[in-house]
Amino acid sequence: MNYILSPSLLSADFGRMGEQLKILEDCGVNFTHMDVMDGMFVPSISFGMPVLKSLRTQSDFIFDVHLMIEDPERYLVAFKEAGADILTIHAEACRHLDRTLHAIRYLGMKTGVAINPSTPISVLEHILELCDMVLVMSVNPGFGGQSYIPYCTDKIRALRKMVDERGLSVNISVDGGVNLSNVDEVLEAGANVIVAGSAVFAGDIEANTKGFMQKLEDFAAKQTKS
Repeated sequence: MNYILSPSLLSADFGRMGEQLKILEDCGVNFTHMDVMDGMFVPSISFGMPVLKSLRTQSDFIFDVHLMIEDPERYLVAFKEAGADILTIHAEACRHLDRTLHAIRYLGMKTGVAINPSTPISVLEHILELCDMVLVMSVNPGFGGQSYIPYCTDKIRALRKMVDERGLSVNISVDGGVNLSNVDEVLEAGANVIVAGSAVFAGDIEANTKGFMQKLEDFAAKQTKS
């Protein structure tokens, strides 16, 4: 299993985005998380297709685009054209989840489904085989800098069990309040993609990133030995 750090660009300095992406790249990161907010599904408004398209010309990173928007099926083609590699949609915001996941795959992108903290993993029962990744929100979405919700650890553990029992290779991503103090707990529960925003971009980006990358490397080595 690959263990991946996915820095959330919502916490980056937009005026120094190119420079900060280069720091991440030099630290061995090749994955980024992009939160698109519409002010409807969540209170905040962030960036959209023009920003993504601009960044695509500057970076070969894998772009995981997290659509925190109502009726995401309206914009699948637009985000494909803007450069998304993975399109993660919310189970709570998508009226026809099965159809939308098939449409994402038809367009040549990988599929992700996000679930909010209070949403049970049972919503994934019939569509898990259509997912390349499941994103477990460990804060209520819409704002950065929130604290990790403890009961989400049990959700991660239960989801990993569901994935393994079906013999699937679905990545489990966790977003919200993950930092160097609690990332081991999240990894032990079964996550393998760690989304981190302020924990990466607040302060010394290089030191923060290297700290996460070392944690992931150490955990992967431990898993290999066991």
